Amino acid sequence: MSEQNPREELPEARRIVVKIGTKSITAGDRGRFVDVARQVAALRAPGRQVVVVSSGAIALGFPRLGLKTRPTQMAELQASAATGQSRLMHAYEEAFAKHGIEVAQVLLTHDGITDRSLYLNARAALDALLAHGCVPIINENDTIAVDEIRFGDNDQLAAMVATLVGADLLVLLTDVEGLLDAEGVRIATVRDVEHVRGLVRPHEAGGLSLGGMESKLEAARRASLRGLPVVIADARNPNVLPEVLSGADVGTLVLPQGSPLASRKHWIAYTLKPKGSLLVDAGAVRALVERQSSLLPAGVIGVRGDFAAGDAISILGPEGGEIARGLARYGMHELARLAGARANEIAARIGHYAGDAAVHRDDLVLTVAAGPPKC
Repeated sequence: MSEQNPREELPEARRIVVKIGTKSITAGDRGRFVDVARQVAALRAPGRQVVVVSSGAIALGFPRLGLKTRPTQMAELQASAATGQSRLMHAYEEAFAKHGIEVAQVLLTHDGITDRSLYLNARAALDALLAHGCVPIINENDTIAVDEIRFGDNDQLAAMVATLVGADLLVLLTDVEGLLDAEGVRIATVRDVEHVRGLVRPHEAGGLSLGGMESKLEAARRASLRGLPVVIADARNPNVLPEVLSGADVGTLVLPQGSPLASRKHWIAYTLKPKGSLLVDAGAVRALVERQSSLLPAGVIGVRGDFAAGDAISILGPEGGEIARGLARYGMHELARLAGARANEIAARIGHYAGDAAVHRDDLVLTVAAGPPKC
């Protein structure tokens, strides 16, 4: 992006993912559905495609069950989501119908896109909806989601969806101007999320939403590693989306970082959840970071977790900090026996041979430069 004015390229975005949280979409007596639909319709007028990631099902559902506050028990959360999701979609349908736009409900769970074939199927379905002129309204399938298969919150879901659909821009709407500095002044541009994490104020506990600015910054970091610009902007502004896409100085723009990760490698690093980890020595760290090599069993000094060949794992340096993520070529019990082994010793130690690498470089993504992902 332009060093002088990085926002001047935003109007060129053709496919945009817009995420709006529970507090923002349900504000007021009738929510902001009409405002969102009007703005999305304005973005689409020049031929752009828009995907909306929307929270709000639980907040709309629990009062219908006679509950006074957002529940904390999983079964009641799921019941609230089931009750509220239809109301959420009805509100979107009514709002978009005024502009002659069809909407389509898409509910995702984390395990539904960790399988690569399901991930590609989801991408094809979303491409087809966009080709037919629909606006997909995506939410986590909270009715069946449990902690083990959750995305975490819809900010993280939006970052994954942006990669899934090949977006050019991710907009995260919230109820503040953007990221604020210590004096409460909006920061217009962020080049490195790690440099501004200390500015995040504690997220209000017990509210309707799960996210907060910390979650948005982490989602922005993940998306920026895919080469996407991300704007964190104020949902209270009734024209925020057209202003963002005009290149106006609104919200906080998080700039893309370096060379974009390929879709498959971003999927490995930021969609899959590690099922275990390998502790490696200093020599292996140098080989991974400086030479971008595969991880060989000779550099492994410890194995944690319970994983099989093909599972996602985290690679930790001698001090325990994450260096990379990747797909294991051998299972946990095999790598425990292979720790420190040279290539010509593999078959003798475990009785078969599946290649020299514990994690091949084609299945490996460095995370040390950008800081460890939080899945």
